[in-house]
Amino acid sequence: MTNHPTNWKEYELIDHGNYEKLERFGEYILIRPDTGAHWNRKMSRHRWKELAHVEFKYTSKKTGTWHKLKSMPDTWNINYHLENTKLTFKLTLTKFKHVGLFPEQAFNWDFIHSEGKRLGKEAKILNLFAYTGAASLAARAAGCQVTHVDSIRQVITWSRENMELSYLDNIRWLVEDALKFVQKEAKRGNKYQGIIMDPPAWGLGPKGERWKLDEKLMELMEA
Repeated sequence: MTNHPTNWKEYELIDHGNYEKLERFGEYILIRPDTGAHWNRKMSRHRWKELAHVEFKYTSKKTGTWHKLKSMPDTWNINYHLENTKLTFKLTLTKFKHVGLFPEQAFNWDFIHSEGKRLGKEAKILNLFAYTGAASLAARAAGCQVTHVDSIRQVITWSRENMELSYLDNIRWLVEDALKFVQKEAKRGNKYQGIIMDPPAWGLGPKGERWKLDEKLMELMEA
């Protein structure tokens, strides 16, 4: 059931089903909706609520509220280990049900870190739609020169906090529309040895640029 790398000691997928998942992030246990979990849970819903500190309930199609079942902070930290490096992330109960980290991406962080070490310290890595920066930190921990691009200034601030919590430095932060930035970089002749991107289905750039995956992805790939 806990399908994650062995060094992901502070996260556990405890149970899932009936369109929800029960997860442990550090010392706190969360209940969150998950449309992919269309099978039956193994434990009873009553047992879930006994274990959980907080559960998320939608109040609209995209946002909702957290209901605390036990005492816990709104913000806390969690660690992830990459060989001899410890990454530290700040987690927060957001209105979008996310907490600032996607645990299923841990395999990718391991890959990015190992490939970054293989490429060497002069390698330039571009992380687009970079969110709170886990992939950026994995590349920086490998010694690479990292450019981190996201369209939301508050998320860039959150990413910088994660960098500082992880005792890393010198990541290049840009509040930019990913497509526009790549197009400008191409015109400038700038190149990267690694490009990371996890584009959302839809979104807005810092100046209201509309992003829709099925309309813009090929344009982005070509750029």
